[in-house]
Amino acid sequence: MLEEYATQLVKFALQEDLVGGGDVTTLNALPTGVGARAAIVAHEDGVAAGLFVAKITFAEVDPKLKFTRLVTDGDAVKAGVALARVSGPAGGILTAERTALNFLQHLCGIATLTRRFVNAVHGTGAVILDTRKTTPGLRYLEKYAVRMGGADNHRLGLYDMYLVKDNHIRAAGGVRQAIERIQRTRRDLPLEIEVESLEQLEEALRPEVDRILVDNRTPDEVRRAVEKVDEHCRAHPPDSPRMRAGARRWPEVEVSGGIRLDNVRAYAETGTDYISVGALTHSAPAFNVSLEVEEIG
Repeated sequence: MLEEYATQLVKFALQEDLVGGGDVTTLNALPTGVGARAAIVAHEDGVAAGLFVAKITFAEVDPKLKFTRLVTDGDAVKAGVALARVSGPAGGILTAERTALNFLQHLCGIATLTRRFVNAVHGTGAVILDTRKTTPGLRYLEKYAVRMGGADNHRLGLYDMYLVKDNHIRAAGGVRQAIERIQRTRRDLPLEIEVESLEQLEEALRPEVDRILVDNRTPDEVRRAVEKVDEHCRAHPPDSPRMRAGARRWPEVEVSGGIRLDNVRAYAETGTDYISVGALTHSAPAFNVSLEVEEIG
């Protein structure tokens, strides 16, 4: 499914470059039939992601091009390392070059930033999650890159989890009212409730709830929320059929809002189960990667 999805994105991206008459520079500057071999090279340390998208891009431009991966998505790579090689008609290589690199620089950038967050919380038991703060149309690829960086995906869309946020609570008339309305037509999906105070947390501590989201709070406030949930679990041992194997508590606790590399460890040490980071997808720097022609003919 992911490759079919990526193929459609690649076709659209290539159309942006070629719709006005094709690659006029390559078509007119190169002699007919010239071949080439090129390497896709990393210029900084990071994590590979999206090589299959680059392969699709070159094949879409010219099926005669041969794409050879030299690393695997999810691998840590060093500056100067070749991620892949492509050989065949030089015109096809040059026409596909920018589109392939655009996908790679974006997806490797997400995987690289994600790995930094994952490494920063290592040993705490906290799991780094992404969010829905993704580029329209690129969500599945961006969430794939997050997984290559070592983090987990939060919900993919609005359809695979109940997530009752602050505006839902206001519109429903309160935490309890929102939960009770969901329960009337509850599907077999996890239910998460965002809370802004200990009072709302108390309301959300119900058997129907699978996860508590503590948003935009300090590490000390998150720690108190985790302690409150643990107190509740000791007094009301959870028996939810949705309880995750190995869970430290139920409902579990997620924290979000204002999470950065310089403070993520402090949040992880509160005992929270999950830390969701919008920056993984909306603010990842482009990874420095280029295509270098190594041989002509």
